[in-house]
Amino acid sequence: MDPQTQNTSLQRLQNVERRVVRVLDIAGGVMDELASPSGPKKEFVNSHCREFMQSMKDIQVTLREEIKSACEYRPFEKCDYNARIANEICLQKLEYVLTQLDDLKQTADRYPSSS
Repeated sequence: MDPQTQNTSLQRLQNVERRVVRVLDIAGGVMDELASPSGPKKEFVNSHCREFMQSMKDIQVTLREEIKSACEYRPFEKCDYNARIANEICLQKLEYVLTQLDDLKQTADRYPSSS
């Protein structure tokens, strides 16, 4: 995730945080209205409940998108560490085989050929 994408992601999450606070404020307003000694105003409760539900849906969609985006982020996807280590190991194995072959050649050279 490049810094620009990370920054916009954080901005979206901060926006969600503000919307969550707003939703809690709406819910608190509805609770106050329901507890009103003169009785709740149906229009007020209905409009605030609709706003609450719509805000919750919007928050849910945004959070799903952010989670999906975060899951797609693979920081080591383009890393060649594993390939470099595998090559280094292969190189060391080849060097070992070459030394063994040199030792084998020296041993064979000590004996006279049978031809």
